Amino acid sequence: MGMYREQILPRLQDKVMNRRGTSDVRRRVCSGLSGDVMEVGFGTGLNVEFYPSSVSRVLAVEPSRVCMRLARDRIARSGVSVELAGLTGERLDLPSESVDAVLSTWTLCTIPNLVAALGEMRRVLKPGGTFHFVEHGHAPNPTTARWQRRIEPLNKKIAGGCHLTRRIPEFLERSGFQIDHLDEYYFEGEPKPFGYTYEGRASKTQ
Repeated sequence: MGMYREQILPRLQDKVMNRRGTSDVRRRVCSGLSGDVMEVGFGTGLNVEFYPSSVSRVLAVEPSRVCMRLARDRIARSGVSVELAGLTGERLDLPSESVDAVLSTWTLCTIPNLVAALGEMRRVLKPGGTFHFVEHGHAPNPTTARWQRRIEPLNKKIAGGCHLTRRIPEFLERSGFQIDHLDEYYFEGEPKPFGYTYEGRASKTQ
């Protein structure tokens, strides 16, 4: 699994996550970002072309060296300043209250200790800062949710630890975020167990 996870999976995800339909979602989620933005799960830079001109710097948290290599051309074309800021969201080497916004697109499903990671994201976010996110997770339909539970062990092995059953809004609220806007839907063209989507914004509570 070492070769698969380190060499093959990043290239596979670069193709899968760049499929039809994701661009519109990325554009919406990136809208309104400004200043210093920390992107958790930077991946291969698929969000780079959607950063607004108001973004001055992106602090990329990404464990995969292959992903960062694949992202080079996208970063170069954009002209946005991107700095590698850490390998894991669970322990960020950034000062408290130092970023204006946090961005996560289809990443929270893969973080082993999500509670710790969200605590770190809240720590580095400035008062009044926003957390922009799109994630998949637990479906409200009981039949779909049962399939998610059945498939999840295998999915975690082949998709880099991806959980299908996480209730993302509940994790955010328990971690001290206030959800300001949330859309929930099945992603068009995606099998339902993989496609239930949470898209929204949250802010740091006092």
